[in-house]
This record gives sequence, structure tokens and C-alpha cells, in this order.
Amino acid sequence: MDTEEFSLPRSRAANQRLHALVPGGAHTYAKGDDQYPEDLAPVISHGRGAHVWDVDGNRYVEYGSGLRSVSLGHAHPRVTEAVRRELDRGSNFVRPSIVEVEAAERFLATVPTAEMVKFAKNGSDATTAAVRLARAVTGRPRVAICADHPFFSVDDWFIGTTPMSAGIPAATTELTLAFPYGDLAATEELLTRHQGEVACLILEPATQSEPPPSYLAGLRALADRHGCVLVFDEMITGFRWSEAGAQGLYGVVPDLSTFGKALGNGFAVSALAGRRELMEWGGLRHSGERVFLLSTTHGAETHALAAAMAVQSTYAEEGVTARLHALGERLAAGVRDAAASMGVGGHVVVRGRASNLVFATLDEQGRPSQEYRTLFLRQLLAGGVLAPSFVVSDALTDADIDHTVGAVAQACAVYRKALDAGDPTPWLAGRPVRPVFRRRV
Repeated sequence: MDTEEFSLPRSRAANQRLHALVPGGAHTYAKGDDQYPEDLAPVISHGRGAHVWDVDGNRYVEYGSGLRSVSLGHAHPRVTEAVRRELDRGSNFVRPSIVEVEAAERFLATVPTAEMVKFAKNGSDATTAAVRLARAVTGRPRVAICADHPFFSVDDWFIGTTPMSAGIPAATTELTLAFPYGDLAATEELLTRHQGEVACLILEPATQSEPPPSYLAGLRALADRHGCVLVFDEMITGFRWSEAGAQGLYGVVPDLSTFGKALGNGFAVSALAGRRELMEWGGLRHSGERVFLLSTTHGAETHALAAAMAVQSTYAEEGVTARLHALGERLAAGVRDAAASMGVGGHVVVRGRASNLVFATLDEQGRPSQEYRTLFLRQLLAGGVLAPSFVVSDALTDADIDHTVGAVAQACAVYRKALDAGDPTPWLAGRPVRPVFRRRV
């Protein structure tokens, strides 16, 4: 469809209603309509498999589903059936349900590098619990985060380090330090400079590139040498790198790790897992000070834990991780070929592990460009592809990927015209998309 003809009147009206009632117009900033071309932010009606439909009746092949959480596809039958079985049995009780035992056993069998687990509803609670536990165990105030990773928590210890730090005391932010990914020498220098002050090192063990050889093992040794707790944020790498996350793939065992996203296939469940010696500080079988580790009213909703167990069984029995990699490799090859054939191979760039692909849109000088991203997204949407990233789900078919590549080729043809003109503005039809983390609206 020509972008001049493509419009979303019902979505536009729904977005206006959202902004009147919900700050930011969405419950996650990354889903905001400022992340999409002006007046072309679809409001979703429903989804099935790898497809979603907006309230205007348009169908899209969807990528990055649920901010990488819906890795099996929408309304996956094994997951929805497991949830359905629990719904009529009650969802929350005054005491733990037997489902909590079963879910913990299933998780620890999937992630055998951990010895105990506690479930919650979102990743922020889990990572903040890991930080609190590390501070309690070590008696140290500072937290060292990986500077190259974009998000760890909505809580003050992390958000204070971003451009959206309004409302967070400077004294809190000063306790958070940053270290570069892949640079052991710089990390050791940081730990030496703040000797005896750093409670933990927290990072995504892998992101858009493979860890340098021996890097994670070196980080493990550094943490041991300096008495720090090593925390792996496996929100993204969990299941997409292996069922046991990056720690299962690379064979380096953290003290604590956090999981979420793919764990529930869209249902709200996250997990803090780790060594018994540390985790028990939040329990009743130790003699030290009590740590208020995680205590969430809805953390053990039976249907969400049932969803998590179904997800783990599906991954293990159906080889989902391998299929995600195969689908991603097919998509990446197709996108790269389409971009090259239209003469924009150096400007539309696919990056990342095959199961977790993102794309960069570069301008005439090879610099990242929000304007060119806007142009690219407009063309994809008109072509029936909703793709803030190219993160695949298991529900994609070869036909879906072929359709996507065709839409990419059309988008790249327009991209070439804009590059030749030296200005993408005529193809934007409104303001450019904006980064999530920015100080001003």
C-alpha cells in the first residue's frame, strides 16, 4: 500500500483517548506513540501467532512482540490451555498453592545453575531485589551497572542514571557506578578505585554481540577477587540464548540472575534466582538480619506460573531456541539482501544474535538517524509489517518472513530516494520518532 493512502483513523482516535487517561499514552514508554511515525501508531485489537490486527482492521506481521516477551506467538495453545486449567481453580490464596512448588521445581530444572528462585510480576522488581540482596550480603552501598546496556529497572538506583532522572535524589544516583561491557581492565580499575564499596556488578551477559573470549569468566573472577556479587540480567537472554539463558550457553555461573519476558509468553511473571547461600537471606532459615527480598501480592498467581511451566516445556520439547535462531538467520539474510539490492546496504543495518535482531537506520554520513528510522517504519507499516525491531517469534512462517523481506525492499527503495535527495523530510509526513530516554518531551 502507498504510504500516502495508509491511515489509521480509529487508532489515532484511540491514542487520543489513551493520552487523556494514561500518562504517556501507554503503560510502557517503549510502546508509546512517540516511538512511531506521527498518526501511524497502531492500537491493537488482538493477535494470533505472529500476526496482530489493529482497531482499523489492518493485519501486520509483528516483531518484538510484547517487548520480546511473546516468543512463542500470541495465544499459543499450550500456554493458553495451561492458563485455562487454572482459572477455574482460583488464582490467589492466603497461603502458597501447590503450583508454586511445581513452578519452582520446573524453573530450577530449567536453570540448574540456580539453587533457589522467587517469582514476581515484572523484571524491575526482580533486579531491584537482586541489588538489595547484594547490598545486604556485602554490607556495601554502591552498585556497578554495565553502561552499555539500556535498561535494568524502573527503580531509582537505575533510572537516576538516565536522562529521565526527574524526581530522584542525587544522593541515590551517586551510589550507582558504571563499567563498560567487554573491558575487564576498566572494570577492575573501577572496583579498585571504590575498593570495598561495590556490592554487585549487574549486566546483561550478552546483547547485540557475542561476549569477548573469556570475558564472562574474567568478570566472575573479578567479582570473586573484590568480594562483589555477580548478577546476570537474563530478561532478554533467558530462553532466547538457551532455555537456561546466557549462563547456560556460556557456562559462567552468576551469584544471582533475573528472568522474565519470554518466561511467561506475555503473562506477567518474572524470577529472581541464585545461590542458596545468598537467596536464603530473604528466607527463614538463616541467623542474620532479615532481607525484605521480594513480597508481591500477585507474584504467585497460579495461572501465570502455569503459563511459565508451559513455556518451559514447549521450549524443551519443541526445540524453540534453535528455531528462533533459524528464523532470525533467514530474516537477517533476506533483509540484508534487500537492502543491498536497493543500494542501502550500508544504511539499513541488521545487528545482533539471530534470535534477538535489531536494525539501525543510518543517514548519508553513516550516523544513526531518527528521521530515517521514521521513514523506514512508515514504509514497513504500510507494507503490513509492525517492526520496532526484528526480534522473531516461534510463530513466524517462511511466508511471513518472505512478506517482511518484500516490505523491507519497498522501504529501502524509498530510503534510496531520500539518500539521493540528501533529506528524508519529504517522506516523514510529521515529526520524527523519539528515543525513550530523553529529558524533555
